[in-house]
Amino acid sequence: MKAAPVINERHVIDRRSFAEIVIWRVPKPVRGSAHPFKYRLAFVVDGVCVLRFDNEAGKGGHHHIGDREEPYDFTTPEALLADFWRAIDEWRAG
Repeated sequence: MKAAPVINERHVIDRRSFAEIVIWRVPKPVRGSAHPFKYRLAFVVDGVCVLRFDNEAGKGGHHHIGDREEPYDFTTPEALLADFWRAIDEWRAG
């Protein structure tokens, strides 16, 4: 089995910002993860990624808020999406 795209979307939020969501189902977990998904979700404002969730090989799930990086406990793609949109709402609220 090859990697299969689950979601590949770009959402324009306003003139200055967009969200990009990419999730793949992979044949075996990415090193550092225990699930069959590879993902990167990014919120970009004025050309700068201000918020990102990903599971880079070797690091496992984590998210970035500005320059800060914290672990992220992935459970399901649906929960990941809900957490991402909630984080965007919180970031935009200031």
